[in-house]
Amino acid sequence: MGEEEVPSTEHIAQPDGLSVTASSADGIRVLTAVGEIDHHTGGTLGQALDVAGAPLPRVVVDMRQVTFMDSSGINILITAHQALTQAGGWLRLAGVGHSVMRTLQLVGVDALIDIRETPDQALTD
Repeated sequence: MGEEEVPSTEHIAQPDGLSVTASSADGIRVLTAVGEIDHHTGGTLGQALDVAGAPLPRVVVDMRQVTFMDSSGINILITAHQALTQAGGWLRLAGVGHSVMRTLQLVGVDALIDIRETPDQALTD
């Protein structure tokens, strides 16, 4: 008891590197990414981030289990951020590990996309 009901969950997987589970909470799409985000696996994240036509395009990406991200992942996140912002929504990242955070900081993504320490923090305004 006390667990929040999640209306639907879908799972998108790349065989050798990235798994993304999508659910929703309070009208926010929550993506949980596990593995590496690079030019081979980035399409999986890009597909999960595609919320074209969503009434309130708000997305949180839980990155606690992402172990590596290269420029392909950065480009996917920036593209999604721009599309969601133009649609009146937002993109937030949560639980970014040290090595991935370092990559985001080096290219300035941390100044562009809202990054929160935990998924719970990312779900609240």
